[in-house]
Amino acid sequence: MGSGCLCYGTQGAANGPLMLDLRCAPLVQAPCPPLKEYYSCEAHRSSWVRGLFDRTAGDYDRVERAMALGTGSGYRRRALKRAGLAHGMSVLDVGVGTGLVAREAARLLGDPTRVTGIDPSSGMVENARVPAGVRLITGSAEEIPLPSASVDFLSMGYALRHVSDLSAAFGEFWRVLKPGGVICLLEITRPEGTMARMLLKAYLRGVVPMLAHVVARHPDTPKLMRFYWDTIEACAAPPAIMAAIDAAHFVRVTRHVELGIFSEYCARKPLAATLL
Repeated sequence: MGSGCLCYGTQGAANGPLMLDLRCAPLVQAPCPPLKEYYSCEAHRSSWVRGLFDRTAGDYDRVERAMALGTGSGYRRRALKRAGLAHGMSVLDVGVGTGLVAREAARLLGDPTRVTGIDPSSGMVENARVPAGVRLITGSAEEIPLPSASVDFLSMGYALRHVSDLSAAFGEFWRVLKPGGVICLLEITRPEGTMARMLLKAYLRGVVPMLAHVVARHPDTPKLMRFYWDTIEACAAPPAIMAAIDAAHFVRVTRHVELGIFSEYCARKPLAATLL
């Protein structure tokens, strides 16, 4: 598997080799088609997903620790550093959940008051464990209740596949970022190899829900873990995600990959950008 970085852009040879040109990649609105095993149609997606996370929020950190074998916090911290998070920046963590990414951002910055987290699930916000000073608000990626050009860095941890409209979300990301601001979107993507994909599915849709039965307190938590894999399996391919980021007028769109499954989509708002 290994790691690698795919770059999207139009730079010529003078600016280095172009590793991937996604100009013809299809644009997508919802990153996943409706999953009718769980909800009946696209119109019901947001409320169903929000309800599931509300009910299982108290179990989320416990299951995540078991699922990631204790390695999740270190990876998140390294990903934020790779994306350029540095002292003095202001951070918005979209889909903050229980604060897994926000905690690492606050640690790197050394100032929790520079971090704001937003999530559509009030249950997740209520169960978030973040350092004192981190601001938590309820809201969605598609409608962020913050002023334009107000943050330096925007992160999202494993929530991209739950967004209902990528173009709306990326438009909001652009709006709230200052010129020169950075997005860092962490996501799990399907492995390219058939065997690797089968093994990951067996783990995430088989083993992890069984672990959830043991460590969770809410009966819907195993369903959340099955849904976790099903959204990964159904999610739009990385070229389509990167094309949607590019279409939102971001530049230097890249995808760094760890272990063949952990994708870090990063991009920058141009310094000369004005509100569209």
